[in-house]
Amino acid sequence: MTGTPRSWVLHVDLDQFIAAVEVLRRPELAGKPVIVGGRGDPTERAVVSTASYEAREFGVGSGMPLRIAARKIPDAVILPVDAPAYLHASETVMATLRAQPGAVVQVLGWDEAFVGVETDDPEGYARRMQQAVLDATRLHCSIGIGDTLVRAKVATGFGKPRGTFRLTAENWLEVMGGRPTIDLWGVGSKVSKRLAALGIRTVSELAVAEDDVLTTEFGPRMGLWYRQLGRGDGSAVVDDTPWVARGHSKETTFQTNIVDPAEIEAAARHLLDQVLDEVAADERPVVGLGLKVRYAPFLTKTFTKKIPSTSDRDTVIARAMELVAKIEPDRPIRLLGMRAEMSMPEDAREGHTPTRGGW
Repeated sequence: MTGTPRSWVLHVDLDQFIAAVEVLRRPELAGKPVIVGGRGDPTERAVVSTASYEAREFGVGSGMPLRIAARKIPDAVILPVDAPAYLHASETVMATLRAQPGAVVQVLGWDEAFVGVETDDPEGYARRMQQAVLDATRLHCSIGIGDTLVRAKVATGFGKPRGTFRLTAENWLEVMGGRPTIDLWGVGSKVSKRLAALGIRTVSELAVAEDDVLTTEFGPRMGLWYRQLGRGDGSAVVDDTPWVARGHSKETTFQTNIVDPAEIEAAARHLLDQVLDEVAADERPVVGLGLKVRYAPFLTKTFTKKIPSTSDRDTVIARAMELVAKIEPDRPIRLLGMRAEMSMPEDAREGHTPTRGGW
């Protein structure tokens, strides 16, 4: 389909990215259930980072405990995470996307990006881009084509694997209207349940929901934003402004639960030291702190606090220990995480997701 050139948003999503990188290094794994997570040892506490399509057919997915994944597929190939290899592959992909004619690239993560283009044939452009990525990396990708960021992102799911799909204002409700709200980008299980309690179960119902119903439940900003998602509306601007980290975080899962207060504090300080080394490299002051605690068997609590802007390491550590003091005594802990939020440069991209009003 061709015509007058117009602006399009393409969402590029690499198919089973991490697993695909591993299969390239070990061609004999092609067609087998491959699981990547932790140190590749299902007897340790770790979660699945990614699973090949063959493994997903058994119900294995990202975030699942590695131990459970191994039970689901006893003969699966389980590999350790190799972040440098994935980063190298990702950088090659993004460089390839930026090299496409007229492309504006907004990186979303290792394995996905928005690409803004002007063309009279978005499907043709998408196919040429898929081929360019394949030629450069031997990796396949799926591409969603849309007239907004939201529609392009959602469209990608219909194109997987290795295909393209177009979602615009013209066919949005035809394709998405009867689907549950959880199928929308930005609507998770908790929000979809809250919407269902209001009698809003499908995308089309959300698209026409009344203002007061949504704002009473979710507030004036988020309520109207959810309805905007139901319509597939929002920004169509792809912004290649370099992303600036709002903060740094580190977490660790203990292979054996810890309960001794001194051991807990030592672990928290060790994590915080790593975080603050990364903060120092960014040369921006800390303005907030966070603590993540996962009690045995699997109850997660988070604590956050704002602090006066400071670059003094000792001050930050002292304030962080105030959060650590909130940990329940004598309760076994299986995971700890520390986070430091930094002040943002004036010219930085806004810190919200592209669905929430665009960047």
